[in-house]
Amino acid sequence: MSKLFSTNFAGRNISVNVQYMAGQADGAALVTYGDTVVLVTVVSLKSAKEGLDFLPLTVDYQEMTFAAGKIPGGFFKREGRPNEREILTSRLIDRSIRPLIPKGFHYETQIVATVLSVDDEHDSDVVAMLGASAALELSDIPFKGPIAGVRVGRVNGNFVCNPCSELQEKSDLNLFLTGRKALPEANGRPFDINLVMLEGEAKEVDEDIIIDAIKFGLDCLYPVIELQDIMREAIGKEKRKINDVVIDERLLTKVKAAAVDGLQEAYLTPQKLERYAKLDQLRESVIKETAAEDSGLCSSVAAIFAELERQILREMIISKKRRIDGRGYTDIRPISCEASILPRAHGSALFNRGETQALAALTLGTSSDEQRMDYIGGEELRSFILHYNFPPYSVGEARPLRSPGRREIGHGNLARKALLPILPSQEKFPYTIRIVSEILSSNGSSSMATVCAGSLSLMDAGVPIQNVVAGIAMGLLKEKDEVVILSDILGDEDHAGDMDFKVCGTKKGITAMQMDIKIDGLTEDILRRALYQARDGRIFIIEKVREILPEPRQDISIYAPRITTIKVKPDKVRDVIGAGGKNIRQIVSETGVTIDVEDDGTVTIASSDKEAAARAVAMVKWLTEEAEIGKIYQGTVKKVVDFGAFVEILPGTEGLVHISQLAKGRINKVTDVVKEGDEITVKVLEIDKQGKIRLSRKEALGFDVQ
Repeated sequence: MSKLFSTNFAGRNISVNVQYMAGQADGAALVTYGDTVVLVTVVSLKSAKEGLDFLPLTVDYQEMTFAAGKIPGGFFKREGRPNEREILTSRLIDRSIRPLIPKGFHYETQIVATVLSVDDEHDSDVVAMLGASAALELSDIPFKGPIAGVRVGRVNGNFVCNPCSELQEKSDLNLFLTGRKALPEANGRPFDINLVMLEGEAKEVDEDIIIDAIKFGLDCLYPVIELQDIMREAIGKEKRKINDVVIDERLLTKVKAAAVDGLQEAYLTPQKLERYAKLDQLRESVIKETAAEDSGLCSSVAAIFAELERQILREMIISKKRRIDGRGYTDIRPISCEASILPRAHGSALFNRGETQALAALTLGTSSDEQRMDYIGGEELRSFILHYNFPPYSVGEARPLRSPGRREIGHGNLARKALLPILPSQEKFPYTIRIVSEILSSNGSSSMATVCAGSLSLMDAGVPIQNVVAGIAMGLLKEKDEVVILSDILGDEDHAGDMDFKVCGTKKGITAMQMDIKIDGLTEDILRRALYQARDGRIFIIEKVREILPEPRQDISIYAPRITTIKVKPDKVRDVIGAGGKNIRQIVSETGVTIDVEDDGTVTIASSDKEAAARAVAMVKWLTEEAEIGKIYQGTVKKVVDFGAFVEILPGTEGLVHISQLAKGRINKVTDVVKEGDEITVKVLEIDKQGKIRLSRKEALGFDVQ
């Protein structure tokens, strides 16, 4: 029998209905927030594959088009591969949940969040996150929850919890954060809430505002986390027992004796591939030496070796105050940049930071190149596109090339959000911009290298950005009261650390962030120190970028389309298009330009040939021009009558030249002066209230067309 639990969340009711749907799943929750409804299920196999030493977790968030009262496009008329929003939301849930499932749990697990109904006021991301936590809490799967997610905006200086789409458009901040129940009590409540995951964007917002926004968001989560406690106590299943990993002390001693000296030496090797080669060789040697008599011990020795790697690196950084490459805690790796390295790209940049190298290639296009994103919440047109590629050679591997994975899409999205606030408006720079970031070599922070290379490529392309954005990855190591914050972390430091915190921004403020935390105890003081240390780092990087290009180039590439935008009256749009598109086809045929016409009268003409663009502009103006009194026109005689001639002076615009206005002297017949089809010069004498135009040939004699 179904049970309904509900509470108030950001001033609106949110309910969780359990034991209602998907009864054969290990856990299922139907979460309703306004008209947004999401069903989340979790299933974990009861037996683990032999030899598996990690958590095989899959998270799938899917939006059904019927949720918005739509039928899918395409031939098959059914939902297909996940779109970008579905992938990004799946990552949000995965990154929040994965660290909270105990390490010894190696059973294949799948979380499926299905959006069944959606409105434009209640965020389905928030609903899906709550549903995933509730389903895990009610299941027999071990989980260090409960957790919940919240979106924080800031409108007119005031923080808003779970803002609707209308408010979010006015907000200078868009943070999605996940919080977890943590003891002991705090602020008079039975439990506190710790930050688990953070992702968001901002319009150059100050660090202190970000900290206040996080505190505000975590405080908002209290009722929905408390609700899950009530649910679990009422109907939660007993959690599965996980056998504690019993470490053979004798084996541990043997592995330490065989490995410690070699590990310490390996971590003094600054070059990544050299270091990895030494570690691989040492691992094989230790396994061979300590498990020679019993091959069944190989996996245990490998696990002990991996933990020793982590411990020795952490000890070297915390106790010996030495990083792998000899840097101090706040030091940035050596940086070098180049611009204009690809002759035919409209903008290009190569950014090197240590062993991480990103190549950004920028292309300028027209409005017809905009990316059309079709979501259940509505359609989105993107005039700024950023694609991030991570080929296998960037980490010294050889494997088949595949379409972009979730990681590539997530990193590309973060870099895109970081650069978006500095771009000029479409009115000022009416181009579609696409940046492709190819990671050529990676040793930590490749998404942040993408941001830096992207900024430089924008300036190289002549995009009039006001500020430079740089990105930096921060790390944290915490042992009891000892806290070390690292700037510009390496891949090994990320793996052994307790936090991966990516911060992007200008000198003015933050534009994008992403944080994953592996431990409890991230205090406000630690967060503040990390943000300000990141600020110092990104300002240092910005100065390095500006050494190559202090400001955007004054002109765009000669290979880029020149875009000219003109405005015509909306009722003249049909004249530009012509019957069946006749006029546009003629302009394109004669000039070779690309032309787009909007309903509001905006006509965009693009061509890399300046003369062709100028001809196309003249043709559009001619098609939409209106007659002016006193102006001289070259017209075509369309019809001759006894009292004069009707002359077309503009497309579809005719006027009458009275017989008295055909010549200076007296004439007997109109045909003595003009015949149908003649090209003559005329002057506009009068336009009456009905729009009728009176023309004169004799007053235009001797004048040139204006």
